[in-house]
Amino acid sequence: MAPWYLSIIFLVFAVYSSAAPSPSSTSLSKRLLTKSSLAQVPRGWNLHGTPPRHHTIKLRIGLRQSNFAELERALFQVSDPSHIRYGLHLSKEEVKDLIAPHPETLTLVESWLASHGIDIDSLDRSTAGDWIAVVVPIHQAESMLGADYRTYKHESTGAEIVRVTSYRLPEHLHDHIDVVHPTTMFGGTLRPTVSRTRIRQRDTGAAVDASCSTLTTLKCLQDLYNTAGYKPRAPSKNAYGITGYAGQFANLADLKLFYQQYLPEATNFTFKEVLINGGQNSQNLSQAGVEADFDMQYAGGLTFPTQNIFYSTGGSPPYIPDANSPSNTNEPYQDWLDYMSTLQEDEIPQTIATSYADDEESVPPDYAIRACQGFAQLGARGVSLLFGSGDGGVGSTEGSACFSNDGKNTTVFLPSFPATCPYVTVVGGTTGIPEVAVEFSGGGFSNYFSRPSYQSEVVNSYLQGLGTTYAGLFNSTGRAYPDVAAFSTNFTTIYEGQSELLYGTSAATPTFGAVISLANDALIAANKPPLGFLNPWLYSGGYKALNDITSGSNPGCGTAGFSAGVGWDPVTGFGTPDFQKILAALGLGQ
Repeated sequence: MAPWYLSIIFLVFAVYSSAAPSPSSTSLSKRLLTKSSLAQVPRGWNLHGTPPRHHTIKLRIGLRQSNFAELERALFQVSDPSHIRYGLHLSKEEVKDLIAPHPETLTLVESWLASHGIDIDSLDRSTAGDWIAVVVPIHQAESMLGADYRTYKHESTGAEIVRVTSYRLPEHLHDHIDVVHPTTMFGGTLRPTVSRTRIRQRDTGAAVDASCSTLTTLKCLQDLYNTAGYKPRAPSKNAYGITGYAGQFANLADLKLFYQQYLPEATNFTFKEVLINGGQNSQNLSQAGVEADFDMQYAGGLTFPTQNIFYSTGGSPPYIPDANSPSNTNEPYQDWLDYMSTLQEDEIPQTIATSYADDEESVPPDYAIRACQGFAQLGARGVSLLFGSGDGGVGSTEGSACFSNDGKNTTVFLPSFPATCPYVTVVGGTTGIPEVAVEFSGGGFSNYFSRPSYQSEVVNSYLQGLGTTYAGLFNSTGRAYPDVAAFSTNFTTIYEGQSELLYGTSAATPTFGAVISLANDALIAANKPPLGFLNPWLYSGGYKALNDITSGSNPGCGTAGFSAGVGWDPVTGFGTPDFQKILAALGLGQ
């Protein structure tokens, strides 16, 4: 394995294995040491200028969680069908107790902030106190972090953000602060990867249900994944959540047209809207988001009349240099996670799907780890989190060249984040009847997160068959993805009042999520707990309820990519869902 992988994996191991902070000496060092540094500005971003010194930003400081190792242990126990704690998901308060910072951490960090003239009483704190935020001018942030803020512009989207290429913290705080943002986290502007084609003649559902290969509709998916005829039994107790970022708005007029055409009984059915951190959901038809429209149309259509919730989270560029309010920090995951941590058990959907991704290497390890830990908290509380695997095959989610971002520009495969987080379930893509892997299905191995024990056996088996093929192009010890797959081509949707075709794992993700939401409905109706974090169940035997996809590959980076085969593979995971088999595996019948 290339040396740059080793340093990153060591960093992740150090974060996961750390205990409560050890007492510091009474004479605290004032020396600033580098906390995070980039070898080069992430591809796609270019230096654009210098922000005004008095422009304000909202600094978010992630404090070391006191007992994440215990939370991780609990997550796997409540998600493992063979464990005595299976299904005994944690409460909000139980999670809070495990991730609250050590008292010494709070004392040291607050003393540091006070030394920079910050009023401790003015701090914005997360529910567990593991995140604190403060609004400061650029010049004060630079003094606190020993950093130089600059404005960067994204060459393809035109988005502007304020970032640094490195920052420092006092030596004695390195074991107490995991991450400060916005600093070195550029990202790829977190955009959906769905593609679309306008349909010139609007078709009726009846004319196209015979074959998903031609035009994918609700009925096609219901037949394909064996949900046809199932009527949700606990729709008021079960909920399916969809996240929206990057200014994606779900249009109600488009939704009604979609239902009128493909599910008339749901014509007046709608979703609950939740706005987070300045998120919006404009109903101006010209501002409809193709991703948001699709997600809500298929989430609702496949689970009707289960409650659907659309989370619109703000936090995407552009930066406005002359504004008198904090610059946009483009960190929607954490803003969304902060909001979810405030909810009680009966307020959180049992299933949540997200169709957005960045190249893993564009997300600094410290930020990726903390976001991933946030996903673990939701899993421990009984939420099934699904993310798309990306649409770049073994390459970039943005279609850029396959080079490492460590300053060496080594040719490598480019994994996707959050797909590489070991605490979420990742959905790849298929196409055709019978189904085969679609060529854009993202899949591969993390350079940040080591392989979790639940997938060691099946992944090792795949790697043994692969042999030395692509040696040096990927990290063979990393978390492997995707875990599962679903259909991802020729989806008909209504966008801006017109029919369009959609492609992408952005389509596969809410589709697979809908099947899981129906399974959770059946469990709740039987007075059983929801599935929660899926992977321990999937890898320990749940995969037998899936349709194994054995053909196709995900080319990229000048290679043929990985190949689908019998059993798990890094193109389609374990395959696509069969709802009736899932019910049987859970001890339920229709």
